[in-house]
Amino acid sequence: MSYDSQIAQREVDVLVTELASVADIEGDVVEFGCYAGDTSVILARELQNQPEKWLWLYDSFEGLPEKGAADQSAVGWRFKAGELKASPEQVAHKFKKFQLPDPVIKKAWFNELDPIADLPEKISFALLDGDFYESIKTSLALVTPKLAAGAKMIIHDYRNPQLPGSAKAVNEFLAEHPELKFYLRAGLAIVEA
Repeated sequence: MSYDSQIAQREVDVLVTELASVADIEGDVVEFGCYAGDTSVILARELQNQPEKWLWLYDSFEGLPEKGAADQSAVGWRFKAGELKASPEQVAHKFKKFQLPDPVIKKAWFNELDPIADLPEKISFALLDGDFYESIKTSLALVTPKLAAGAKMIIHDYRNPQLPGSAKAVNEFLAEHPELKFYLRAGLAIVEA
């Protein structure tokens, strides 16, 4: 299977390893910022070993929002509002193509999501790939109360100088939650409940 340029193979390896590490943790799997569904398919394939878990995907499907002040970077010029636009149909088509179970797909900006109605009751694994400060901050706030003990959150772009808002949101979050474990693998931030 080929992956798009949004994720490197070393990052795929980390996702697969970390998802396997929560196999015995109760709760579903969520991805905030699924774009065209390439990482979603990776997660779904791995979840075939954890069939009791559902995969929930969240995206505006409108492309990137406007950058905020925390997202400004001299090297991040290409990340403009409207870029990285995909559709729920594209994602669903990939799942059919690879004969994977349909995920739950929620089309909304993260700040429009209702934590009770739109998220699973319990989460064992979360991939947060919102690119920008507000998107990461919002997804952390939505997911954290739902984390099972031992659950993991992976935050993409933590070490990406083109997207400094991701690291800023994570660092602020960690300062407010010193009880959570934090480590880096292949440039990905990993937070463990």
